[in-house]
Amino acid sequence: MCGRYSLSKSKIELEERFQAEMLPDFTPRYNIAPTQLVPVITSQSPKGFSFFYWGITPDFGQNRPVAQKLINARAETVTEKVTFKSSFQKRRCLIPADGFYEWKRLGKKTKIPYRFTLRENELFSFAGIWEEYETVNGEIQHTFLILTTTPNDKVAEIHDRMPVILAKKDEKKWLDPYSSEEELTQILNPFPSDLMLSYTVSPLVNSVENDNPTLIRKTSPMDQHGNYTLFG
Repeated sequence: MCGRYSLSKSKIELEERFQAEMLPDFTPRYNIAPTQLVPVITSQSPKGFSFFYWGITPDFGQNRPVAQKLINARAETVTEKVTFKSSFQKRRCLIPADGFYEWKRLGKKTKIPYRFTLRENELFSFAGIWEEYETVNGEIQHTFLILTTTPNDKVAEIHDRMPVILAKKDEKKWLDPYSSEEELTQILNPFPSDLMLSYTVSPLVNSVENDNPTLIRKTSPMDQHGNYTLFG
C-alpha cells in the first residue's frame, strides 16, 4: 500500500526532470494524502503537469473512510480487474514524487513512520492509472491510483507492499499508448533496494493537516515517542 508521499522539489526542478510545464504557483508538498489535488503527467498531455485527485475527490470522501482499493491498484492483477483494466490500457500516468511514507508497527498501538527515497534524493515517478467522470453537477473530474507491488528487501522490513517506482528509462514506455501489455507488465517490478534509502521521521506526519519541511527530516528514535523539541 502507498497512502502518503512527498514532492518537496521546486517548480524548476520538476520541469527540468520531467520536461513538462508546471503551474506558476506550484508549491512543494511534504505530506500528500488521498483526496488531495496533486500533479501527474498523462500520455494525453506529456508536456505539461495535470492536477488530478488522488483516489477520490474531497466531496466524495467526506465523512467516509478512504478505502485502500480507492487509492492503490495491485500491479499483479491490474490487467485482470474489470475496475482497472480499461484505465491500464488507455489511461496511464506518471506520478512525480521524491519520497513516500510507511509505518512500522510496534505492539498494538505504536506505529513508527519511515520515509523512503532514492539514494541521491532525486525525483522519480510512481506508475499510475487515471479516470475521468462527470459529477452530478455536470463537472468533469479526474482521479488517479498508484500501482503497488511486492516490496523490495528494504521496504519489506516495514510493510508488505510498496508503490511501483518506474526506472527513468521506462517512463516514456509507460506513457506510450502503443506499448503492449507484455511490455508494460514487465516494468512493474519492485525498485532495487540498493538504490533506495529509508529513515525514521517525525510522528507529526501522521496528521494530514501537517505539511511542512520538518516532516521529511530524519529523526532519532526518541522523537518517535513524543519528543517534539526539535520541531518547536
